[in-house]
Amino acid sequence: MIAEHSAIVARGMGVRRRGRWCLRPVTFGVSEGVAGLAGPPGVGKSTLLATLATLRRPHVGTLKIAGYDTGNNTELRAVRARIGYLPGDVSWADNLTVGEFVSYAAYYKRVRPDATRSVLKRLDLLESESTELGLVPPDVRLRAGLAATCVHEPELVVLDEPLNGVDDAEASELVPLIAALAPTVLVSAPTAHALTGWCDRVLTLARGRLTEFAPRPVPAWTAGRGPVAAMGTEPSGFAMPDPHRERAALSGERAEGEVPREDREAMSRSPLLRFGGEPPGEPPRPQEPKIQPRRQTRLAGV
Repeated sequence: MIAEHSAIVARGMGVRRRGRWCLRPVTFGVSEGVAGLAGPPGVGKSTLLATLATLRRPHVGTLKIAGYDTGNNTELRAVRARIGYLPGDVSWADNLTVGEFVSYAAYYKRVRPDATRSVLKRLDLLESESTELGLVPPDVRLRAGLAATCVHEPELVVLDEPLNGVDDAEASELVPLIAALAPTVLVSAPTAHALTGWCDRVLTLARGRLTEFAPRPVPAWTAGRGPVAAMGTEPSGFAMPDPHRERAALSGERAEGEVPREDREAMSRSPLLRFGGEPPGEPPRPQEPKIQPRRQTRLAGV
């Protein structure tokens, strides 16, 4: 289904590379928000993203970006002015400083020089402005790539596995930043689970087919540490192991808070417990029978 105001509209679009279908002819649309594209390495995600960024042309079908037909050469310049694209590999720019890399993107996109300073400040890159791109940490490197991608304030941003190599702590800070880059953001990852939770929509690419990813609902009793943590009680037929009770059973000692066996038997015979009541107090503990000492008999002749 294609929304009325979709940033990407593909009708019967198919993409081939090296004699095989990366994307079989399909009709789809991507509206405003954050959309994810998931698929294992080598499936054709990068080829598809490069096609959506107008760096490649589809083999069949039509592709419109922001209402412009990418197959029309007269409209191609207007389309590219509205797209920001960050490929997965920018090692060619390792010798450039962070400031030079963003300035080059600003010059290529024909924006004013002061836009470079503004986007560096926005993405907290002023301290790393004079450092070479190959020497900065992965999270700073990604921030520089995002700055170069959105220096011209595009309507559509396409990112090819941007969080690859970034640890979870830094990724949690960069995710809101990525989502605010443009009205429409398309980002890829090797697995769909890496995109769920912060993408409005996730598409999966496998064997040339593009499908919508619908995560399975997680049962409430499987969330958290276990059924007790999620529901406040144990489900019927499921008993959580008690490590203190198991350790006490192995050592022969009584676990803390454990009711003695004889007390449990006495309490189970109480009519109050059978009807949901509580005993008035601790039931008396039955007295243990006295064991008479064994009488020794002396055998005759011994």
